[in-house]
Amino acid sequence: MQPIFSDLGQRLAGPSGIQELMDDCGAALTTHPDMRMLGGGQPAAIPEVQKLWRERMHAMLDDGSIDKTLLNYDPPGGNPVFREAFAAFLQRECGWDVTQDNIAVMPSSQSACFLLFNLLAGDTAGKKRRILFPLLPEYIGYANQALSEGQFIACLPRIDETAPHEIKYHVDFDRLRITPDIAAMCVSCPTNPTGNVLTQNEFDSLQALAAAHGIPLIIDNAYGHPFPGVIHNGFQPKWQPGMIFSISMSKVGLPGVRTAMIVADPAIVKALSNMNAIVSLANGNLGQALLLPLLKDDTLIKLGPQVIRPFYRERSDFAKSVLSNALGDRVPWALHRQEGAFFLWLWINGLPIPAKQLYARLKERKVLVIPGHYFAYGIDKEWRHPHECLRLTYSQPQRIVQEGLEIIAEEVKSLF
Repeated sequence: MQPIFSDLGQRLAGPSGIQELMDDCGAALTTHPDMRMLGGGQPAAIPEVQKLWRERMHAMLDDGSIDKTLLNYDPPGGNPVFREAFAAFLQRECGWDVTQDNIAVMPSSQSACFLLFNLLAGDTAGKKRRILFPLLPEYIGYANQALSEGQFIACLPRIDETAPHEIKYHVDFDRLRITPDIAAMCVSCPTNPTGNVLTQNEFDSLQALAAAHGIPLIIDNAYGHPFPGVIHNGFQPKWQPGMIFSISMSKVGLPGVRTAMIVADPAIVKALSNMNAIVSLANGNLGQALLLPLLKDDTLIKLGPQVIRPFYRERSDFAKSVLSNALGDRVPWALHRQEGAFFLWLWINGLPIPAKQLYARLKERKVLVIPGHYFAYGIDKEWRHPHECLRLTYSQPQRIVQEGLEIIAEEVKSLF
């Protein structure tokens, strides 16, 4: 019997870019191990980082704390001891004026953003309130999280050429409008997919706009400050009351624990806790238990700048060099300036076929990428630019990255 899904069920259960991405990731890791995985956001296997988490697991086994961790439910807003320690960490290391009342632990940034977007926006007292994304392209995982039609709106970027074969996206403040129906703004920093990092002036201007209109500015720090800190220009955004920051454990090598911390005003924290009780009952305990002692010394704060950031900087430079050599000057191409995160954002200006068709051709050659159109949503007119773009990760072993990038270059050059 074919089930009948509700309108909401069809919205959530239908095909989506994030579903396609994760299906591809899962297949590549299991049934197609020969696939060159240049599409997902899987963190790299960094030996020093893996060693740290193995040591923590051994310590929990030795002292018996693993039993309590696996056996007990925590409150839906997170373990109070962890929340207090995380607030103290942010006070000490970031200078943020927060207490545990500003901290909510959630089962991943992805689920936290889903709850936030639908807590703040959607059908409200007979009116439609919306989330504004001030800088496209933006994270693929947000695109299908709205529970009502027209809940998202986005602003196209200003595209600057910063060097030969290099571009940077900027917030186009001449185009950006905060209308009465805007409930919040949201931006990832570094941005997934491009690796773009807001300038200090852009951050300050967005914060001032949000404050002036009495709406939250949501900053998704999955790749950024304070950890893993994969920001190459040193930008460190500061939380202020009225803002909402999301900080993930995934990119410090713990994607499997599905744990994130939200920093927000107490009313938002309490609302998220209540919502989490309904949809998840409680959070996973393992991530909090692994991280807790590292919040009390300098291990975690050193891990990013001393280990994780240099690792990805080297991988980034390597990938750019391979792609530059492979493409040369035979086709009109550019990469977004490498400012952070784990990705290359490749623009083929005038690509003769849509990026989704190029994705299919590359998949046949055992190379997985993400076509750029999935990262453009909340707009009501056709925007050709993302259909000429690919998101490529360089977190896989260098041999796989080099093979994949050279095959991409072959396919692109053949189209011209």
